[in-house]
Amino acid sequence: MEESVSGVMRGLGNNAAGRADVLYREHVQARRAKADRMMAILMVAQWFFAIGLALLVSPYAWAGKTREFHPHLLAAIFMGGGIALLPVLLALYRPGQLVTRHVVVASQMLWSALFIHLTGGRIETHFHVFGSLAFAAFYFDWGVLATATLVVAADHLIRGMLYPESVYGITNPEWWRFLEHAGWVAFEDIVLVWFAVTGLKEFKTMAARQAQVEALKESEEAKSAALQMVLREIQPSLAGSAH
Repeated sequence: MEESVSGVMRGLGNNAAGRADVLYREHVQARRAKADRMMAILMVAQWFFAIGLALLVSPYAWAGKTREFHPHLLAAIFMGGGIALLPVLLALYRPGQLVTRHVVVASQMLWSALFIHLTGGRIETHFHVFGSLAFAAFYFDWGVLATATLVVAADHLIRGMLYPESVYGITNPEWWRFLEHAGWVAFEDIVLVWFAVTGLKEFKTMAARQAQVEALKESEEAKSAALQMVLREIQPSLAGSAH
């Protein structure tokens, strides 16, 4: 009987590590699914904001002081809707999945590109890139930060060659200017990667503590069951000795 009880206790100890891994994955999955839902709401909000920019800012940013209907309104409506559609659908129907967060983050960086374009390359709008990176960090996944950096660098490189005014607000920027922007993005990535790694470590610690608490509870229940077993086995002996 003592061997069976000790075997149960050893089994509880071995299961604690496995339970901690399961809890860790569940916590991370729940956090990333929550981030997907948050980003879906942000996508829709940005779509309306882009339409507002096209109506109120683009006519002045691209046509001087004369306010007139501007073709960038169509870009805000249809291009913005196209950018938002796929990530919103994925966030609703496949939250927490690897493909979802990469598509969401890539689309979020395209939103930065669209906002920069709608404002005629105004330097203030470039800060939206850094805000988008901060939102991407909520996934606690350094891989999505790499995706975001590649999208930003590719956008600045391609548009810088084909349509530089929409990125930098001037027609003849230096060819290497996209490297400067990508460098600042990489600088922020260093901080955000550290944030992601630290966050995952905290999830592991939390999962390990929860697993330990569950194991202790199961241990107490096992001890109580073993004690009752012992009492049932010795009860006839006690009754016989009493007679």
